[in-house]
Amino acid sequence: MKLPSISQSFTVNYDYKLYFTTGLFDTSNALFVNLIGNYQTEGQVKCVFILDKGVVDANNQLLGLIEEYCSFYRSKIDVKGIITIPGGEESKNNQDNVTKIWNAINEKSICRHSFVVAIGGGALIDMVGYAATTAHRGVKLIRIPTTVLAQNDAAVGVKNSINAFDKKNFIGTFAIPYAIINDFDFLKTLEQRDWISGVAEGLKVALIKDEPFFNFIETNAHNLANRELEAMGPLIHRCAEIHMQHIGQGGDPFENGSSRPLDFGHWAAHKLEQMTGYKLRHGEAVAKGIALDVTYAYLIGLVELATLNRILKVFREIGFDLTLPVEGEKAVNELLKGIEEFREHLGGQLTITLISGIGSKHDVHVMDRDKMVEAIAMRTIEKHESN
Repeated sequence: MKLPSISQSFTVNYDYKLYFTTGLFDTSNALFVNLIGNYQTEGQVKCVFILDKGVVDANNQLLGLIEEYCSFYRSKIDVKGIITIPGGEESKNNQDNVTKIWNAINEKSICRHSFVVAIGGGALIDMVGYAATTAHRGVKLIRIPTTVLAQNDAAVGVKNSINAFDKKNFIGTFAIPYAIINDFDFLKTLEQRDWISGVAEGLKVALIKDEPFFNFIETNAHNLANRELEAMGPLIHRCAEIHMQHIGQGGDPFENGSSRPLDFGHWAAHKLEQMTGYKLRHGEAVAKGIALDVTYAYLIGLVELATLNRILKVFREIGFDLTLPVEGEKAVNELLKGIEEFREHLGGQLTITLISGIGSKHDVHVMDRDKMVEAIAMRTIEKHESN
């Protein structure tokens, strides 16, 4: 029996929003409860909160504020649990954390019309998102990022993941969060490393997409280094805006193609994180990765030396150490494996995003190994930039 094939196509309209506020869990701030109420206008909505332990330790009133807030708005919010989990990249390395969240979702009868609320840095939000979006094929997720990098990059995308096989983000999902809420008050307790770390993602999008944004960061480098929110707030807003525009308007929100421009500098960054046992913050590794790739772009004639030096100067003024922690041929070869691992992770043709000028993205599909080794040497011994 020969039967004809059946074909069908459909389009799904996705919508998600990023909100900016301060004092999110002050009872006078109705943003959070209104988000819950807008989803279900009648009765209570079940929520389970997953908190980054580092955030709880740095904000010793946070647990009490959440409990008080949810009690005040108990006609709308039914808290089924508040769980604290160690944050940082280690949260993505430990499958037990995912299982702990699955157990809570199961035991507390959290369904697809309930909410998992993730509060923490980008790594924890990645991990919680993976757990939430694989339970019941997707429990609704609200992200409340607490670091600069999470507020301007990690939490505003549609990716969720954990690490496996010594590879970053090997297991994961694409899923749209119900909402993201940036509360700038969380930034006040960040260590200096975490304060500046997220600026690397701002420089990333500025370098590939927005020269005026780079000029803003360059002009405000001193203010950013000195923790001035008047500079950091607009940086976070613009960086997040560019990320969301790329996802919504770039034509490839779920990364089915071979080009991933928002991962400029990331092939090396991911490998450096793994090689250092994740002692490097993600933003610190991204800064080193961008510096390496811009150096390579100079060596192959894509950018001028003056452009390279200008970019490196901005990174350094903000406080980044751009030296690569790579010593010896073995370490160099290990770092270079990151190129193929990046291709495997994305699939298809190798596509590495470089720049041909500030604000001008340039994709390449072949990497000159000798030139990249030279670039690594330049970034390892920190010379030639002022020649």
